[in-house]
Amino acid sequence: MAELSFRTAIHDAMVEAMRADSRVFLMGEDVGRYGGCYAVSKGMIDEFGPERVIDTPLAESGFVGAGIGAAMGGMRPIVEVMTVNFSLLALDQIVNNAATLRHMSGGQISVPVVIRMACGAGKQLAAQHSHSFEGWYAHIPGLKVLYPGTVGDARYMLEMALEDPDPVILFEHVMLYNEEQALPERDTIAPMEQAVIRRVGHDLTIVCWGVNLGKSLAAAEQLAKLGIDAEVLDLRCLRPIDSDTLLTSVAKTHRMLIVDESWKTGGMAAEISAMVAELGFWSLDAPIARVCSAEVPIPYPAHLEQAALPQVDQIVAAARQLVEPK
Repeated sequence: MAELSFRTAIHDAMVEAMRADSRVFLMGEDVGRYGGCYAVSKGMIDEFGPERVIDTPLAESGFVGAGIGAAMGGMRPIVEVMTVNFSLLALDQIVNNAATLRHMSGGQISVPVVIRMACGAGKQLAAQHSHSFEGWYAHIPGLKVLYPGTVGDARYMLEMALEDPDPVILFEHVMLYNEEQALPERDTIAPMEQAVIRRVGHDLTIVCWGVNLGKSLAAAEQLAKLGIDAEVLDLRCLRPIDSDTLLTSVAKTHRMLIVDESWKTGGMAAEISAMVAELGFWSLDAPIARVCSAEVPIPYPAHLEQAALPQVDQIVAAARQLVEPK
């Protein structure tokens, strides 16, 4: 299999979609002549021109709203928001319009827009550009929320999102863009709403998504050397959550550890914990554990930033405490 970067996977998915369907276009800040803040759209304007790779003003509410309007009019827009923090300026458009129009129109209005957002910490971009707000969007009925953690998912989940008749938020962790992996065949990729077991185990289930998939797999390898066999479940889709795969795994391992880069209070890890407590309580042999970011705005200094984020050693320690309680 050919090696491909996460960045190139998303680039290729957009190029393929735009070649196949003239309704697909890309819009966002610096996506055209500059090639994207993270170089994801580099070179696309040369092939498709400024009418399909559209550089927008620094006005998220305006251009996200324009993308929603274009989707309502029959186009298939990809709207890139430079960083998830900036998406807060477009919350009215995303939450009050894109997410509600199918419901409020009695199913008459479809909004097939894909909104891509760079997110997460690790590049010393401080609190204005480093947060993980995926749980906020996963709270909203009417949205689908995807968070790929592999090159294969980055390549093909965007394709699936463009085929969906409703708005899809696609989170791209900034620390994954340079990651390279072998690109699998298209037919080996699970549907975008399905969770995937990345490592089979029987002692506990580690639930993760995005950048924490790599950390969780690394922790599972360390745990294996200690005689603990961890199953790693990549959630991939945060709304809707694939509860069947999640509960089946927990029923097998009887223990669950959630690794979430957002904050513990009111975050995705809290929702997943509640779901398993409600639907799978009698499968649990130990309390649910969570490894999340520190409850602070993401710091700028490298050592403090790393200290604030979930790390492999924390995952290992939390797993050991679940399986080897004092």
